[in-house]
Amino acid sequence: MEIELYQLDAFTNLPFRGNPAAVCPLMHELSEDLYQKIAAEMNLPETAFLIKHNPSDDFTTGSRFRLRWFTPTNEVNLCGHATLATAAVLFQYKNNVNPVLVFDTRSGEVAVTPQGDGYVLDFPLNPPTEQDPNEFREIIKAAVGDLPIQDVYLSANTKKLMVRLADSCDRSVLTSLKIDPILLQSSEKTGKVKGLILTMKGSPDSQPGYDFYSRYFAPWNGITEDPVTGSAHTVLACYWTKKLGKKKMLAYQCSSRGGELELEVRDDGRINIAGRVVTVLQGTIML
Repeated sequence: MEIELYQLDAFTNLPFRGNPAAVCPLMHELSEDLYQKIAAEMNLPETAFLIKHNPSDDFTTGSRFRLRWFTPTNEVNLCGHATLATAAVLFQYKNNVNPVLVFDTRSGEVAVTPQGDGYVLDFPLNPPTEQDPNEFREIIKAAVGDLPIQDVYLSANTKKLMVRLADSCDRSVLTSLKIDPILLQSSEKTGKVKGLILTMKGSPDSQPGYDFYSRYFAPWNGITEDPVTGSAHTVLACYWTKKLGKKKMLAYQCSSRGGELELEVRDDGRINIAGRVVTVLQGTIML
């Protein structure tokens, strides 16, 4: 059996920046074991599997597909960058004719619309709730040591813990943090946290005017650091829209690869996340 494979970098217009994802368009479902083996072999933050609802469906004319995302160790409920990459494959390589594509996922329906030289994700928001920092002191200590923190929030349904650094910290403090993934993972064993978001207020008055910065770590899902994380911004945007009093925001994820996300928080409990995509590889998996 042969499976088409594309590898793309999302939330960037430059190769080897942003967040890499593999995309495999499929005629039908594979076994659970095979999904995981392929994702482990790719060893990227996520591998997306695009599946036709019916074998008679067409990647060019179809407007609705199933979509699943796997890290090297497990399946996840929501992934932004691999969804952008999947849409790019459909529009750029399958020449899909529809103005909007809808994907059925473990997080319900998500949609993607081309916009300019990029794409816009229609994702659910995941509002976090404020937490007592003492409840998470071990994981905070493992992540940021003695750096001053301002807020701690948890998105219970996504199991993402958000820690905001104090405004006295410079962006370089966030960028230069070196986090031990083994120590981080061992510091949280309650099962409440499967991902850690570190964030800080941006510099909207300087070009290009980022409203906030972040980094994201998920060793619990086999990802030491995710370079640019759409799903984390479904949490971050809820927090920062209230703190900044803005619906439209420009965010930058300060990983070594780096990536930019345009955000618009909607009144219907959803969020538009816009970004660009660049292809770096096209090939075939031989099974």
